[in-house]
Amino acid sequence: MKRIRICCLLLLCILLCSACGNSAAGDNVRQIDPATEAQPELTDPAAGETTLVATPLPVTAQKPVLQNGETYTGLPALPLQDFAVEDPENTRGLSTEKVGYSYGVAKDGAPHETSVQNQSYFSENGYQAFCLDTVSTEKTLYLTFDCGYENGYTEIILDTLKEKNVPAAFFCTLPQVEDNPDLIARMITEGHIVGNHSVKHPSFPTLTRIEMAQEIQGMDDYLRTNFGYSEPFFRFPMGEYSDCALDLVGSIGYRSVFWSVAYEDWDLDNQRGTQYAFDTVTSRLHPGAVILLHSVSPDNANALGQIIDWAREQGYVFKSLRDFPQT
Repeated sequence: MKRIRICCLLLLCILLCSACGNSAAGDNVRQIDPATEAQPELTDPAAGETTLVATPLPVTAQKPVLQNGETYTGLPALPLQDFAVEDPENTRGLSTEKVGYSYGVAKDGAPHETSVQNQSYFSENGYQAFCLDTVSTEKTLYLTFDCGYENGYTEIILDTLKEKNVPAAFFCTLPQVEDNPDLIARMITEGHIVGNHSVKHPSFPTLTRIEMAQEIQGMDDYLRTNFGYSEPFFRFPMGEYSDCALDLVGSIGYRSVFWSVAYEDWDLDNQRGTQYAFDTVTSRLHPGAVILLHSVSPDNANALGQIIDWAREQGYVFKSLRDFPQT
């Protein structure tokens, strides 16, 4: 009887060892290494070999932790500004009709008539808004970028601007500023403008006057507190505005910045190469142009230096929005 029990125990041990061995073998699948986040090894039946399929996680810079009163730029934090909203109910009946901004394609060194009409409309109605410098006698250019998110090209653009000594304005949404404090701090410390592009990038004509002011103030508060910075330049998300929105932005001390030169550079599925970007932008330049580019475009990042060099050869001068004439 004892012999039978011993045999059973031996058989059970053999079975357990075999099971453990099969589990460890795992059909040629290795456990994921948490240090590399590699996917399991896969066996190619045709080759009879095991191949490691690695999917590295995107590298995300760790945000510096600010102590009380510190900022990412090292500048002293600015006091918050109270945005008093005039006529919150729009009792004057200013139009709230949504207008999708149109600028026309400039050519032959002259702005499109649509841009000329836009600037006349802004000036004649007393709106603190501009798209075209019609005052300066120099061949001025104002370089601006829209930045809703970051995909790695803004730093390349900043390197080129630094090399060429060209000022620019970067209109950023709050999430981009929150996610990329080092990049935003670099813009500020290198003399560029970080423009207000709102908190959540909504269509402003769909908002009340109070909601519009809150979108701008939320961004301004964050810049003042965390970067010791604020400048009164605003760009409407998607270029959608109304008379009521233009009036509101001006009433809280901001200037609305539109553009007279742009092209379809934001579509990352339809990038056409460095030469296309260069040819398109340079063919549309004209004195007094406000240029809109998107910092997510690899074509823009690669062509920017050539565009700047070509423009200067034609006698153009790059200026900051701070120098834009008051209208």
